Amino acid sequence: MHRERHSIGRVGWLRAAVLGANDGIVSTASLVLGVASANTSSSGVLLAGCAGLVAGAMSMATGEYVSVSSQADTETAALAQEKNELATDYEGEVTELTSLYIQRGLEPALARRAAEQLMAQDALDAHAREELGLSDINSARPFQAALFSALSFSAGAVLPVLVAWLSPAGLVLPFIILSTLFSLAVLGYISSVASKAPALKAIIRVTFWSSMAMALSMGVGSLVGQVLV
Repeated sequence: MHRERHSIGRVGWLRAAVLGANDGIVSTASLVLGVASANTSSSGVLLAGCAGLVAGAMSMATGEYVSVSSQADTETAALAQEKNELATDYEGEVTELTSLYIQRGLEPALARRAAEQLMAQDALDAHAREELGLSDINSARPFQAALFSALSFSAGAVLPVLVAWLSPAGLVLPFIILSTLFSLAVLGYISSVASKAPALKAIIRVTFWSSMAMALSMGVGSLVGQVLV
């Protein structure tokens, strides 16, 4: 049998990977730019970048794990409730599933037969999919989301740290800005290809808002630097 492959099957890890890489590039670059704008020494800028990389990766992993774990707990509770309803009122659940199919356009008799046949095969799976909208594709996976977030954040954050380390003292700011915008454009293109979305829209979206974040960080860093001096 031919099985079509759709991008929706990659939505879980793709979301975590793109979010992590984008956050790693933008937050670390903004941090480095803000510190550099305050006339900080090269070693101070590099230290800030490394600290931002480690702290950001751990924060992303922890936040993603907690968030997705909460989603998993909600799904587990909903499945437990559905399992109890099937045990106590099976016929009522058949009627409920039948009504869902009728709402989707099936004739009542056909909807009833479909509900009975699917529930005879796996009643809980049928209700989880049709009533709760749960499936293997979109079910919550905390460890997977946390791992992808940490790794992708670190991969993104490495670039501005390396640029800050290798750039001449007087060219740190332009080098980081240009390399960051270029890498974000590449990231936007990759995410659009993976999700089969318009490339130009993805690139403009990620570069515009990231530019705003970097500009604000530079402004704050320069202001603080002047105050401290």
